[in-house]
Amino acid sequence: MIDHLKIAVSDFARSKAFYVAALAPIGYQLLMEVPGKLTGGHDAAGFGVPPKPDFWIGAGGPNVPPIHVAFRVSSRALVDAFYAAAMSAGATDNGPPGLRLHYHPNYYGAFVRDPDGHNIEAVCHDAESA
Repeated sequence: MIDHLKIAVSDFARSKAFYVAALAPIGYQLLMEVPGKLTGGHDAAGFGVPPKPDFWIGAGGPNVPPIHVAFRVSSRALVDAFYAAAMSAGATDNGPPGLRLHYHPNYYGAFVRDPDGHNIEAVCHDAESA
């Protein structure tokens, strides 16, 4: 089981603001910030559903190639809300909300690129009417 992951971002303040807005609809909050003096030189911010962060961003050169992170959500409406919030926060479209039947019949996801080009997805695997 994965406990947490961290991606590198080129503009920490911009990316932190992006993720605060983009992840809010799915219940993720900025839960912790750790200064670079405690992390080996790079400021870090942890997001998650309280009480524990499981998705982190850290200042530095962005990962090359960009990373793909998928957040599992409980409804298609949350996928739609994530996509709208991320686009409003400055994301680039990488696949609007919809079924991805090539994965399985109930795979409903949306994909955006964050400010550093990371492919960020919200996905619902449950069957429900569209």
